[in-house]
Order: sequence, then C-alpha cells, then structure tokens
Amino acid sequence: MSRAFKLGLTGGIGSGKSTVAALLGKLGAQVLDADAISRTVTAPGGLAIEPIRLGFGHQFIASDGAMDRDRMRALVYEDHDARRRLEAIIHPLVQHEIWRLANESEAAGVPCLVFDVPLLVESASWRQRVDKVLVIDCSPETQISRVQTRSGLSRPAIEAIIAAQASRSERLAIADQVILNDGITLEALEDRVRALAPCFGL
Repeated sequence: MSRAFKLGLTGGIGSGKSTVAALLGKLGAQVLDADAISRTVTAPGGLAIEPIRLGFGHQFIASDGAMDRDRMRALVYEDHDARRRLEAIIHPLVQHEIWRLANESEAAGVPCLVFDVPLLVESASWRQRVDKVLVIDCSPETQISRVQTRSGLSRPAIEAIIAAQASRSERLAIADQVILNDGITLEALEDRVRALAPCFGL
C-alpha cells in the first residue's frame, strides 16, 4: 500500500479554505473536513449529544435533538471554560472519525489526504501528524466582507469569531505553503491551487 501525502489545510473564517479544499478534491485528494464531522457528532443521535446534555444542560439541545448551535456559540465565545469543556467532548470524537476515514482512504490508494482543520494551529498534535501545512490567507477586512455577504452576521459578531481563532501571524508562522486569496478571481485561485498540487502528490 502506497503512503498518501498528508496535507494540513487551515485558514481563518472567510479565507476561502473550503473553496480550496473543494478544488483539491477535484484534483484527486480526499478531503477530511473536521467541521463537517463535528456537525455529524452534534446532529440528532450524534455521539456528542448525551455528553453535551449532561455537561451543559438540556437547554443546549434543540427540539430536533441536535446541539443548539446558536445557543452554544453564544456561550463559548463569552466563557472560555465552556469552550474548553465543549472541545473536550467533541474533539476526541472528531479526531477518531477523521483518522478512521483517513485510514480507509489511504488503503484505497488515495494519493493525498487533506485535513481541513480549523484548529490546526492551536493543536500541537496536528502539526506533527501532517507532512505539510497549507494556509489560505487574506486580510481581516476581506474576511469580514465575505462572511457578511454569505451569512449576514454583524461586524462585531464576525470580529469576535476572528478574535477567537488563531491570529493571522500564528497561522503564517506554521505554514509550509501559503495561498494569498485576496482580491483575486476564482479562476486565479484555481490556478494557484493547481500550481501547488504537484507538491502534494496530485
């Protein structure tokens, strides 16, 4: 069995990280999306639901049986201890599922595994488990503009999300490769991804 290249992909909210992940997927990579897996474990019947109910109370479980994401988001941005407790529930479940899927994909001969991990910078273990880190970078103003356009969140709400994530300088400090996704077209972004693809076994 040939070994798949393991690429850590990260970037702040509104950076275009998901777009780049999709482009890498089109080029033959297997994208392992930590956010998508997190949504699965906090969906109705998900493995995180009962621990969240026990740890935070039934008010954090919505009527459909999923985690109440809006209520939880408001809590964890104000209360760092609550954020730590939630991460202690969700992160082990997400990591287990990511590596289960990674092992399956590698066994199937996928040439590149893309770990789309928002907290890659903050987690010391992640940097050691990937071959290279690709950071999608843009200015904070671009982040705010994009998120406002797609979600309608207020500027203060977006600024709070940005402040809760790793800083731009912290992301760039761990980068092996950087794509600056600021003031360019989707076609130009795709060209930049294609130019780097051979570095990742694609």
